[in-house]
Parts: sequence; structure tokens; C-alpha cells
Amino acid sequence: MKSATILIVDDDPDILRLIDMRLQSAGYNTIKAHNGIAALATLAMQRPDLVITDLLMPELDGMALMEQLHQQHPTLPVIILTAHGTITDAVAATHQGAFSFLAKPFESQVLLQQVANALRLSGLHTQTFDEEDIWRKMILTKSPRMENLLGQAKLIATSDVSVLIQGESGTGKELLAHALHQASSRKHQPFIAINCGAIPENLLESELFGHAKGAFTGAVNQHIGLFQAADGGTLFLDEIGDMPLSLQVKVLRALQERVIRPVGSTQAVLIDVRLISATHRDLAAEMKLQQFREDLFYRINVVNLVLPALQERREDIPLLALHFLKVFSERHQKKTQGYSPEALTYLTQAPWPGNIRQLQNVIEHTVVLSTTPIIPINLVQKALQVDNHAILPFEVARLQFEHQYLVNLLKSTHGNVTQAAKLAQRNRTEFYRLLDRHAIEPNLYKQSIL
Repeated sequence: MKSATILIVDDDPDILRLIDMRLQSAGYNTIKAHNGIAALATLAMQRPDLVITDLLMPELDGMALMEQLHQQHPTLPVIILTAHGTITDAVAATHQGAFSFLAKPFESQVLLQQVANALRLSGLHTQTFDEEDIWRKMILTKSPRMENLLGQAKLIATSDVSVLIQGESGTGKELLAHALHQASSRKHQPFIAINCGAIPENLLESELFGHAKGAFTGAVNQHIGLFQAADGGTLFLDEIGDMPLSLQVKVLRALQERVIRPVGSTQAVLIDVRLISATHRDLAAEMKLQQFREDLFYRINVVNLVLPALQERREDIPLLALHFLKVFSERHQKKTQGYSPEALTYLTQAPWPGNIRQLQNVIEHTVVLSTTPIIPINLVQKALQVDNHAILPFEVARLQFEHQYLVNLLKSTHGNVTQAAKLAQRNRTEFYRLLDRHAIEPNLYKQSIL
């Protein structure tokens, strides 16, 4: 995985050099700009993963720079640097889309923790692919189980053997089928997909094999079927377990003889297709019930690939969630930047019976309803229709308690960190780490002083 690239913007050369040294020593790539104008020029050539900018600069200040950055890249996180006298302005910046702010002078550990939080919550973990792996670019994963599956897929992709993909609904069977096609020698030819369970039985035969003009009432023109449309390429039969028995025998014959006969036609048509099938059903059980032909099963199941459910690859949930967040933020023109730590933990520990399709739906729901750059846990719970009083996973409950405890401390001390740390019996450095982990800004609570 690539190291993050961070753009640092400050008109003070000493501060610029100091932050640069701290970030590079922590393993990050850095780009430096001495003012906002230079930062925009740099951004035209290279997109960083995070921007750290001073608030007060000549010509183009940090607020104006952030506004222009977010016009071009709505999900790019920005950390504002501010002197003590401009903290109120920095707080305002966080309400306008800044990820957070740091008051000068700041401790190195606090800076690095803020950077780590911003990168984690904004979805740095995007994958990069070389020329050989471009075939799988639509499948986002860092799961060892998925990597093993993709390794198998690449081995069989170059052959023409039939492949059966099994997995629960919503696990991405069509994405895997398309990846197989892209890794094959047929990648420049058509990839045609059809859901066998979504088309009425009386129309499915015509869709697959085509029909001649006048073959039946309503057949006013000749129709080319999908076997012909996919000639030279790949035909993907999704939910093949839902295919009627009467049609299964015709598909078997087409695969065996590599010939089809359109409905109502006397002419046979030669075909050259690679077949990939998929199902969420247990076809072995369906065969015992005589709901699926055994001979067709062995014809389509030369190689079997089983996609894991989302709950079996939980390490991919933050990666997928933040990818969908970027997609839907752009689609709905929202300035969402990420999820709070407890929201991301909740997403990771949710059951996900609907798999990736359900996750995608939940992410869109939260993006549409979000009114803040960082999406909170209660919005995730609402999208999942979770009772807030239900029994939560231990880690989620602990994070919720910890967050509320810190908020209550800062309220009671009017944002005085030293006093709050003393009440919590923690040293200031450790207490700041806790605040950073929960993205809590103590200065916000100083407003309660009357």
C-alpha cells in the first residue's frame, strides 16, 4: 500500500520546514507550498491525500484555500493551523468542512495523531494497480481470503473453462465474473450478463437464444439472443439456479454443441462464448430435489469459486465504506469526509446480511442525510434501523461511553484540558490522544463560559 502524500502550506519557512521534517520522519511523502496560490498550482499537478494549511496567509488565506480545494476535491481532508488568537476562526473552519485544527505551538505526537485520524477517516486506503493487475481494479480488498480467491481467478482466467461462482446475494459475483473476463484473452470482446431469475420463463429462452420474425405473437422483428451477442466474448448467467428445468436442457445442448437455434428458426448458429455462471443457491441440494440438472451442473462447474460473505472479510468494510462515501459524496454533491471512529467501528461490527449491496445502500443513506463532514454513529444506526437501546458489541459500547465521558468532562471544566485530565487521572499527553481519537476539540467547550 502506498505511503500518504501530504501537502503542507505555510508562509512561515521555519514552520514549513519543521512540519515537513516531522511528517517525513513518520514515513509520509510531503509536498511544500509557501502560500495558498502555490498550493493550488501544486494541486493542479498532483493530488495529495491530506492538506495541512496555515489559517492566516497573504493573498489567499487558509479558509479561502480550503474552499477552493473542496470545490475541486470534496472529500480531501484539510487540517487548519492557527495561532492562539485565531482559534475562533479555526473552530468556524471545522464547521465549514475542515477536518480539524491545531493551535500553534503543537506537540509532534498531537500532529501525527491528527494526521493519522484524518487519513484513516477520509479513506486513504485506495488501491493502486500495475499493468498486470488492472483486470481486478473494481474489486476493493485487503482480505487474505479475497486475495487468495483472486489468485485462483487469475490462474483460470486465461483458459476457456466454464466457471461457477457461488456466494450470497450482494457479495459481488458479477464483479468477479467481469474481472475474469478482463483477465482473459477475450477482454476486447463483449461481456454480456443476464439475471436468469429476473426474466419470466416465457421470455428467457428468447433472450438467450433469440427468435425469428413471426416466431410468436409480438415477434415483429428478428431478435439476436445473448449467446450470439456474446460471440467471441463472455456470457455471464447470474442466478443460474433459478433457471427453469425446461430451459436448462437447451443451455446444456448449446454448451455441448456450441450451436444455438433461435426460437422459430430452422437455422443453427455457431457460437464461441466462454460461460461464467453464478448462484446463491446450493446446487447440490437442488439436484437432489431434481430442481437442477446434474449434467448441466458438471458442465458449468469445471472450476468453482466461492465468494465469502462480507462478515467473513470484515477488514474490507472500512475500505469499501470509504470508497462508497467518496462515490456518493460526489454524486449528491455533499462535503462528507469520513466517519467518526465509533461509526466506523460500528460499520465494521454490524452483521450485514445483505453483504456489499446492503453496505452500499447504508453508506448512501448516511451521505444523503449527513449535515457534518464527519458522519456520526447515530446516523449509521439510523441507516441500519438499529435500536439505540439494543445490546451493542462491546467495542462499540466502550467507544460510545468513552466519547460521552470525554464530552462530559470538557463540559464540566469549560474546555480546560489540564483540569479535565486531572479529573480523569490521566496525563495531558494521554488525554490529548484520547481527544484526538474521538475527534473532540476542547476549545469548542470554552464557549460555555458566560
